[in-house]
Amino acid sequence: MNLNQIHNVYFIGIGGIGMSALARYFQNIGKNVSGYDKTPTTLTDELIAGGMNIHFEDNIGLIPAEYYVENTLVIITPAVPVSHLEWNYFLERDYVVKKRAEVLGIITKDTFCFAVAGTHGKTTTSSILGHILYESGADVTAFLGGIVENYHSNLIGSGKTITVVEADEFDRSFLHLYPNIACITSMDADHLDIYGDATAIEDTFKEFADKVEDKTKLFVPKGLPLEALTIGIEEESTFKAFNIRIENGFYVFDVQTPSEIIKNLQFGLPGRHNLMNALMALAMAKTYGTPTESIAKALASFKGIQRRFSYQIKSNNLVYIDDYAHHPTEINAVYQAVSELYPNQKVLAVFQPHLFSRTKDFADDFAKSLSQFDEVILLDIYPARELPMEGITSSWLLSKMENNNKKLVSKDALISAILKSDAKIIVTIGAGDIGELVPKIKEALL
Repeated sequence: MNLNQIHNVYFIGIGGIGMSALARYFQNIGKNVSGYDKTPTTLTDELIAGGMNIHFEDNIGLIPAEYYVENTLVIITPAVPVSHLEWNYFLERDYVVKKRAEVLGIITKDTFCFAVAGTHGKTTTSSILGHILYESGADVTAFLGGIVENYHSNLIGSGKTITVVEADEFDRSFLHLYPNIACITSMDADHLDIYGDATAIEDTFKEFADKVEDKTKLFVPKGLPLEALTIGIEEESTFKAFNIRIENGFYVFDVQTPSEIIKNLQFGLPGRHNLMNALMALAMAKTYGTPTESIAKALASFKGIQRRFSYQIKSNNLVYIDDYAHHPTEINAVYQAVSELYPNQKVLAVFQPHLFSRTKDFADDFAKSLSQFDEVILLDIYPARELPMEGITSSWLLSKMENNNKKLVSKDALISAILKSDAKIIVTIGAGDIGELVPKIKEALL
């Protein structure tokens, strides 16, 4: 498919974080962009304000008339049900209908592609990398799964020769990509509703790794069972961070590369997991040939990503942090960062589980990771694309937690429950619609 011959791009599920980045890209290169989504959000408000025609009812009559032509590309998200009227309308009339991952594959085939894979850390690592390349003057476009604070967007740049993409393992999407330089940040079990077991996930990651022909252009954390260059924190590896300290809220550290020691790098995102993400991005940029000075400057100026350890309130009396964590490993990372920054302070965690299947598959691990916090509030499970599963509820998850200071509340009662807590550190965690509640929680706390 030749994207140059496409005039109109219609998105079914345009409000998704990955879909909206693609929508912005196509608008930037001069295509007409419209779409459907189930519900309005802050993100769809921004797209509409930017000139896109978006509606929220599955109604063929609401598709703009100019899209009923041959040179229209239709892009769908995996979350769309097979009964969707608009999707079926386009399918029945033989329009070009592609998944988001397939379209990213087409774009990356004709560019120099940096691909960031892994069960955790994709968005942060690819955002740091996109920021480094953009700040160094590279002709880059970075497609991201989060809103980067430096740009207030999930798209960095509008370059035509270099792409940075998140290589998503969901639905084996990343096998559509054509990576020139890649990393795999982790291979923890997830999406077992798709894969069945951890072995199947690892096999698929290995298949992705094989797409990078030159193994000196593939990076993994020390210990991951793949043929690649290694990244490590205070352990022998190809790229090693060491002499790590915290100064004025920043990590300050040195890095040993194959060719030099880089001294006194600064990076402002808390948590060892974020330090690892920064080191991954540094290794990929350095291997590409980005000057050390440009990398150092960009790491120091990176402001973070919305809903990734995102400070909402930061005062002497109260700290409120919001994070997208939706897997036990990610919750552990949030706990580690909070504990490092605020030792001996009472921490309240508010968690909204994401997907019935994920809650079922990792219930014991969720219970263990959440029980570390001093106080826990659970919301009901956010279903996303799934139907309820018998017996899989937040009440069931709550019963597995060994923390006595725990409760299950409705979204309507959440703010009053938070206000009753005497915790000075509050974190909201989850990948569902808890993010939409953050402004109201912040307002109530101020």
